[in-house]
Amino acid sequence: MPVSRLAAAAIAILLLGPVAARAQNVDDGADSFDANCADCHSVSKQLKNKKGPSLFGIVGRHAGTVAGQEYSPANKGSNLVWTPDVLTRYLASPQALVPGTTMKFKGLKDPKEIADLVAFLEQQK
Repeated sequence: MPVSRLAAAAIAILLLGPVAARAQNVDDGADSFDANCADCHSVSKQLKNKKGPSLFGIVGRHAGTVAGQEYSPANKGSNLVWTPDVLTRYLASPQALVPGTTMKFKGLKDPKEIADLVAFLEQQK
């Protein structure tokens, strides 16, 4: 039974939805980083830690592994790998994804701002 063009288009939208939803603006992500993250984190190539670990190279890194940084037991024991999808969930609500984390950041509510911030972090490598 051939698939109609409308059905094929609907399937394409469903399959590409996550990709389309990720359309983002890296410059806006940099602004969000400055407003929400820079007080505690850097993106320095020298992996300069502040109150929190450097976020340089965060995408693909295992949680709780930056040398010289103290982590909560919840973060160290989370077994998370910071993929774009995990970062998206974490930035929406750190405490929901890692109960017991000591990070005081409450999370971002705007999905577009989160997508922009994740896009910015993906470039920090």
